[in-house]
Amino acid sequence: MQATNLLILMADEHSRKVLGCYGNVYVSTPNIDALARRGTRFQAAYTNSPICVPARAAFATGQYVHDTGYWDNASPYDGRVPGWGHWLQQRGHEVVSIGKLHYRDELAPTGFDRQILPMHVVGGLGSLLHSVKDPLVVLPSAPKFSKQIGPGDSSYQRYDREITDHACRWLAERRAGAGKPWVLFVSLVCPHYPLIADPALYERYAGMDLPSPKAANAQGITLHPWVAELRRAVPYDQGFTDATRRVGVAAYYALCEFIDGCVGRVLDVLNRAGLADSTRVVYTSDHGENLGARGLWGKSTLYEESAGVPLIMAGPDVPAHAVCATPVSHVDIHPTVTQCVTGGTAPIDDTLPGTSLIDIAGNGTDRARVVLSEYHAMGATSSAFMLRDGRYKYNHYCGFESELFDLETDPEEMNDLSHCSDHAATLDRMRESLCHMLDPDAVDRRAKAYQRALIERHGGREAVIKRGAFVGTPVPGEKADFTPGA
Repeated sequence: MQATNLLILMADEHSRKVLGCYGNVYVSTPNIDALARRGTRFQAAYTNSPICVPARAAFATGQYVHDTGYWDNASPYDGRVPGWGHWLQQRGHEVVSIGKLHYRDELAPTGFDRQILPMHVVGGLGSLLHSVKDPLVVLPSAPKFSKQIGPGDSSYQRYDREITDHACRWLAERRAGAGKPWVLFVSLVCPHYPLIADPALYERYAGMDLPSPKAANAQGITLHPWVAELRRAVPYDQGFTDATRRVGVAAYYALCEFIDGCVGRVLDVLNRAGLADSTRVVYTSDHGENLGARGLWGKSTLYEESAGVPLIMAGPDVPAHAVCATPVSHVDIHPTVTQCVTGGTAPIDDTLPGTSLIDIAGNGTDRARVVLSEYHAMGATSSAFMLRDGRYKYNHYCGFESELFDLETDPEEMNDLSHCSDHAATLDRMRESLCHMLDPDAVDRRAKAYQRALIERHGGREAVIKRGAFVGTPVPGEKADFTPGA
């Protein structure tokens, strides 16, 4: 296998359901679609936690959240657990990031030789309110979500343009075949809310008859009690009307096209610099976006909209024009990196749960492979775990009944099979599989103990509530807009 450079392109909150190559007939994403055509599209890819900080820690380390203890948006990655960046540095490979990292701060030893325009958590702490549990606190900044929508410019769009500019310059300065293979991590922020999009792009989608969010306002569907509690604590949907809901959806589609344009610019420079034949490319997102489904916006659920992510890989030794149905997740990135830059000569780390995406793509479909996602953060009254095993999806909520979906016959997850006697054996098998990987209740206790101690270290429950919360981490140079709690 050829040793190559690796370019990782990550968006934030990009649902795989809003990409042309994943079957969306409304959105225009020609550059990402072209990348998928010349490579492999993983159609059953998942984040290891559907919220930014834990997701990015799992992506960096190749380890699950319950193993590393980066539980929520107030426990940012700090380099304590080594990841693929450290592995690269130890072997003399250049490793550079441009854009959003969402780690503790720029001084933490997180495995990059250089961070360009890095975005990190607010004050090195992040969102402390996410850690307040027993009982949950209603997110005071939630009303801003439905107000910051529609056509216009935003600091996130400006930041992404600047990230793209820097990525293009960095690639243009590389010389093919010079030195050891490098890894460049380009991390964009859109289509993460605020759902404010370029007016020209927005107007095109505003004029379309886009699909309405299923069960808007949760009408016609009974929310699982755990999900209902999440919706109560993170009430993003309360400020929406039917009309503004359509505005938010149109803006999100426009932001997905905007991101596709950024990706296209970077890939164009990669080609013009003569690096395409010596560079593998990965496109993904840290997690998805509910986009109004079940009356939910943002992330934080284990449903496909939120936990599912796009994952595309192209370049030397990656099958072209291919679709891989094998379930994969972001912990598979670590072995992918090591295989890319060494050509497969590096020893395999059997202590890590992942497998190289190149190997997975080249070995046909393994529908029996099991992947894990988990959630312990904002709005979670208890820990939640997801297993994807073949056609079935199992959601385990500590202290609540589980959910079981057959994604082959029910891709929209509208028919919970957990009470169906015909699927009792499948439910038991999935539960046993999860308990073989971890002890759900013990993990729940560990996460909550960490969060209680964190809150106490920062003045206690009332002090953290008074500090409040913000909607979206500010770009470098801006301050967080806190809304105090009551």
